[in-house]
Amino acid sequence: MAVRIRLKRMGANKRPFYRLVVADARAARDGRFIDTLGYYDPLQEPAKIVIDEEKALDWLKKGAQPSDTAKYLLTQVGIMDKFAASRKAAQ
Repeated sequence: MAVRIRLKRMGANKRPFYRLVVADARAARDGRFIDTLGYYDPLQEPAKIVIDEEKALDWLKKGAQPSDTAKYLLTQVGIMDKFAASRKAAQ
């Protein structure tokens, strides 16, 4: 089972916000998910990104693959740098 970290669209028409979730790669975009890591609100100025760092690092270490947009958001809050550093330390 391939597990992905990706965005789930929520909110009203023309007023989206997104939850960062861990889901099976075969599940629909807004379908079943395994865990919620945080949220992203692009309409606030500046855009608001809130992610549970501990959960995100745990899922990355377990092998979850982030989508391109999720990877960008994880990089913005510094989680991908910490994940890369932990992988280098393990080697």
